[in-house]
Amino acid sequence: MKTNLSSQITLTRIPERFYRPDNAYEHSVLTRFEKIPTNIYESADKGALAIATEIATEIRKKQAAGEKLVLGLSGGRSPISVYRNLVRMHKEEGLSFRNVKVFNVYEFYPLTSAAFSNLSQLKEALLDHVDIDPANIYSPDGFMEKDNIYEFCRNYERQIQQVGGIDYMLLGVGYACNIGFNGPGSSANTTTRLVFMDNNSRKEASRMFNSIDNVPTSVITMGISTILKSKHIILMAWGEDKAANIFNAVEGKLSDTIPATFLQNHDNAKVVIDLSAAYNLTRISHPWLVTNCDWDNKLIRRAIVWLCQLTKKPILKLTNKDYSEHGLGELLGIYGSAYNVNIKIFNDLQHTITGWPGGKPNADDSNRPERANPFPKKVIVFSPHPDDDVISMGGTLRRLCVQNHDVHVAYQTSGNIAVGDEEVIRYVSYLHNVCEKYASKDDPVLKKADEIKHYLLHEKVEGEKEKPDVLFMKGTIRREEARTACRYTGVKDENVHFLDLPFYETGLVKKNDLGEADKDIVKALIEKIQPDQMFVAGDLADPHGTHKVCLDAILAAIDDVKDEEWMKNCRVWMYRGAWAEWEMDHVEMAVPISPEELRFKRNSILKHQSQMESAPFLGDDERLFWQRAEDRNRATAELYNDLGLASYEAIEAFVQYIPLR
Repeated sequence: MKTNLSSQITLTRIPERFYRPDNAYEHSVLTRFEKIPTNIYESADKGALAIATEIATEIRKKQAAGEKLVLGLSGGRSPISVYRNLVRMHKEEGLSFRNVKVFNVYEFYPLTSAAFSNLSQLKEALLDHVDIDPANIYSPDGFMEKDNIYEFCRNYERQIQQVGGIDYMLLGVGYACNIGFNGPGSSANTTTRLVFMDNNSRKEASRMFNSIDNVPTSVITMGISTILKSKHIILMAWGEDKAANIFNAVEGKLSDTIPATFLQNHDNAKVVIDLSAAYNLTRISHPWLVTNCDWDNKLIRRAIVWLCQLTKKPILKLTNKDYSEHGLGELLGIYGSAYNVNIKIFNDLQHTITGWPGGKPNADDSNRPERANPFPKKVIVFSPHPDDDVISMGGTLRRLCVQNHDVHVAYQTSGNIAVGDEEVIRYVSYLHNVCEKYASKDDPVLKKADEIKHYLLHEKVEGEKEKPDVLFMKGTIRREEARTACRYTGVKDENVHFLDLPFYETGLVKKNDLGEADKDIVKALIEKIQPDQMFVAGDLADPHGTHKVCLDAILAAIDDVKDEEWMKNCRVWMYRGAWAEWEMDHVEMAVPISPEELRFKRNSILKHQSQMESAPFLGDDERLFWQRAEDRNRATAELYNDLGLASYEAIEAFVQYIPLR
């Protein structure tokens, strides 16, 4: 089973020579805007393995010399795969940590439960699974008295100095390019100290605490000076949601408003990222500014869209001078004039627009993104959570139903942990009232409702695994909201499928890895329906990671059945959701939405009442999901209009997935 096929989506659009140059000269040319050495890998798995291998090599070198290796370790999502590789090396390759000392980069303060500490996360991910001496683990204490904080911070610095300094510092990068919890405004001479977290920092930390209300107000963090004294520093980042931060850190001007730029002054700092996180770097996103390009349609489209935005002109008004002055003279040499390139790209974009996402019957489909036949089509819309379908493609989903396609919606996970406790309390209170009126006082349903309500109000301990009865209630709430939204959109009740993939059902924020069972459940549905068309979430910028696992499950299932005759005739379209939109150079189908249809889409999203203001995992964005969706769809329509195409209220965009051969 191939478990990471989603990483190959990026590979199809970036030539290898841009991220793995043939020689030192090419590397110098390509990276001339980069101020920190940056290593780009095809996937997060490969990047994490490279870091873990480097650390393991250093551990063994120090062991051979009878010396200690001192590591500075961060929490968060980025290092988890590195830690997983180190644990595997310990168990399978005999890598010992007896000579390793570890310093925790930061700890939340004040803590109410050890389960929420950063040290607990490090132990769960790495330290409890290797043979490190507990006496060699150093960490701030999230429970200390306030009067002791200042002296503790001074002593923490002394402890680092006493062991000879930190050999390897492993860092992630935060929402504002913070390293550790050194946010904008931190000076280069800061040492370990107590920092009060702003609202954005607390939102970012809320993934660990289930809700922002549980996040402590401050954190004890190593300072910029402490970090820069490390002998080696590795800044790692994976995924599209980190691309802007990596660009600012690597190519931005050194500034205390972008703390990660301080690494530009370190002799042995480097950045290790995957292609998704590298996407905004000049050599990846705008390669024509640093080298000659192998121009394909997508790269030409990207360049022209960039040129239009730079010059504030629509496509058909670009001139030879515009091309020449902005590094795109190559295109004039290939096509002879700006006019020829302009017409080509204008027509290319025009042909992406269709009001018939399932194909228009009895029409010439040679310039349409979808085939006219078969009609009507059997369609599966896969939704990672029980609302991503309407958030991401609610207008298109409605259009498919209205145009009489046989539409199925498959919800891949229950989404149960994304329901707040107050929602369950409301529903069990309602259940209590119904049972009290229509059933006896000894009714087991009445007793169960009261039991759940009492537990949530008086007994629940934050951080503990959710009880099965509560998970059932939360999952049921989301199921019925999803059924209501589907009914409103036009999907038949019998065409709504709840897959409840096992990887998700842990009762915790942390999920299991993708397994064979997850893939087999998806595969069974695909084989049963044998669709002509599938829509899947390609939203790899989802900060919680569930979308990526759900996509990998689908792609693994497709990989198993790709040689079936019916599958060869099935088209797979990827949509994006609340977090980001497809870049214009990749859009292959754009479905316009009228003002009435956009209002209809909003109402279908609002059917998911538990995911409004009280949802635990709204992320770093203040906007509600319906607001994010509308803003994103309107922005896509505005971009089409700015490029000189028709003006629409909103547009939902899609990219076709071609199974690997």
